[in-house]
Amino acid sequence: MKLKRSSAPAAAAVTQLRSDRGHPFGSLKAYIHLPQNEYRLYRSMREALPVLDAAIDKLVRLTGGFHVECAQGQAALADFLRTVPCGRGQRGIHSFLAAYLDSLLLYGRAIGEMVVTDRHFSALCWGDVTTVQIEEGASPLDFTISAPDENGRLRPLPYQHLLLLTTLHPEPANPYGVSLLRSMPFLADILMKIYQTIGVNWEHAGNVRYAVVCKPGGDSLERSAAAGQAEAIASEWAAAMQDAKNGVVRDFVAVGDVSVKVIGSDGQILNSEIPVRQLLEQIVAKTGLPPFLLGMNWSSTERMSRQQADLLTSELWAIRRTVEPALERVCELWLRLNGYGCSPRIVWDDISLQDLVEEAHAALYRAQANQLESSKE
Repeated sequence: MKLKRSSAPAAAAVTQLRSDRGHPFGSLKAYIHLPQNEYRLYRSMREALPVLDAAIDKLVRLTGGFHVECAQGQAALADFLRTVPCGRGQRGIHSFLAAYLDSLLLYGRAIGEMVVTDRHFSALCWGDVTTVQIEEGASPLDFTISAPDENGRLRPLPYQHLLLLTTLHPEPANPYGVSLLRSMPFLADILMKIYQTIGVNWEHAGNVRYAVVCKPGGDSLERSAAAGQAEAIASEWAAAMQDAKNGVVRDFVAVGDVSVKVIGSDGQILNSEIPVRQLLEQIVAKTGLPPFLLGMNWSSTERMSRQQADLLTSELWAIRRTVEPALERVCELWLRLNGYGCSPRIVWDDISLQDLVEEAHAALYRAQANQLESSKE
């Protein structure tokens, strides 16, 4: 009877015990675009990269303030906009606008609610757009905003006419707006890998480890005592390192051919300046802000050129035009509830991005040119 030789055991997977340690914002790596489920990803990107957080905050501030002009009740409307409660301990239309713009830029959509009590406009609140769902109606002009009820089921909110909804750059494939951070997850993941690697390398470089090597001589007696000599050296070295932690300077004395080397001192840390700058250039370009406004001094001068100022001004005006209909609805509702039939007009504050000295020089040059033209006539 022949015994069959057992088959060779299957080779173990080499990655079975591999550590999966990575940067703390792992959702950037596992990103799959889902129109309604990208909120957590954008929050992680904003928390992971301070440049994105600063860009959104600066765009909100640079958008600026406004006032309203109307044929009737303008003073009363201005007082209402200045003192209207907005929730979370905030008051005033500008507090509402700041939170509204923050949600609009981060998520691509923003939602708010006009609270009316006994025909009185009592509050203006912003909402969490991640908890609501927008459903299209019978026509592209109709939509319904739904939110989970107490049982977790989506139900249309009862007073749709009191809700404010604004979308950023709506597209045919995504009519509910896209985030300012769209197209950044891939670059943000690479950038976080570089930062994580830099942190690990400097952790190893900062926590220095030593290799103490003792080479016995050619004498047989010395070679036989090598083990005991190594134990004595290890004990004395450990005591010297412990005293160094306590601030005590202690010399290390050994007999024989003893050498001390720093483990990993020959390894070079890769220069990350160029790849990090390349990634940040792509990210900053998407925000539309000049790099020096985000703390990046890439050029020899930190002054904003006229071309950069014009481009940034056009970006800010585009954001203003996006939120202006929501502000008009707020003003119209207050006017109707107070018996006024006029229409409000939003007047935005001037965007001043140039130095006052440069503006004065420009005005002087224009006046001189007009004077020369008039003298020729």
